[in-house]
Amino acid sequence: MLDMTGHKLPAGPGVGFKPQHYAEVIGDSGAVKWLEIHAENYMGDGGRPLAQLRALAERFPISVHGVGLSIGGEDPLDHDHLARLKHLIGWLDPASFSEHLAWSSHGGTYFNDLLPLPYTARTLARVERHIHEVQEALGRRVLLENPSTYLAFDASTMSETDFLSELVRRTGCGLLLDINNVFVACTNQQTDPRAYLADFPLHAVGEVHLGGHDADEDASGAPLLIDAHGSEVVDPVWGLYRETIARMGPKPTLIEWDTDVPEWEVLEAEAARAANVLGRVRS
Repeated sequence: MLDMTGHKLPAGPGVGFKPQHYAEVIGDSGAVKWLEIHAENYMGDGGRPLAQLRALAERFPISVHGVGLSIGGEDPLDHDHLARLKHLIGWLDPASFSEHLAWSSHGGTYFNDLLPLPYTARTLARVERHIHEVQEALGRRVLLENPSTYLAFDASTMSETDFLSELVRRTGCGLLLDINNVFVACTNQQTDPRAYLADFPLHAVGEVHLGGHDADEDASGAPLLIDAHGSEVVDPVWGLYRETIARMGPKPTLIEWDTDVPEWEVLEAEAARAANVLGRVRS
């Protein structure tokens, strides 16, 4: 039977765990109440990574974030990868598991990227089938993350928010709302992020992500944002976060910082800023 009852993450700030921060996290985590790991980094049979993870799991709720299932791909799911994921989830028993509305492999080739999908009835049926398969294998609900995108498909017959809403209805999955991804995608496609969030099925959100991005220009001089996870969260994203949390209430909120990883004090300060927003909503 599937555990579809929700998640045990506290409605406070978390950060993605990096091994260089292990001593600080164990010693004094400050505002940080939970940790995220990338599943694919912990699929080995032992060693320091798993030893550290076991110690952290005794102190913190853990969210497992997958990047390699290719849930949106044309191919069947990789059963070996799914088996490794099931083993990790089984012994760790994390508070949450999430993946991306994207594809990253085709024809046996892994592209090391999270690539976008056209939002059509055919795509919807395929992603629905893959989500059911993952949830049955893991015995728990999956949170699906909205992607950062750089283009829109002419073939799409529905909006991204309608596509996500229908997936929730058909599969019982939850959603991971990445507000930086919303800002990046809407800027790149010259649409309104507030209108996107107004249409987003907030009732299904189990976790929120905040992160940094790089700013560039395309060939025509229009703004082009790259979801890089290598810098502080920018003020417009904080503004969208405050507005969204005010609408749906406090949610577990992750600060994503995966490249050019800063000292612990910088990362913890970003988590403290999220804690301040969450505290204001509670009061």
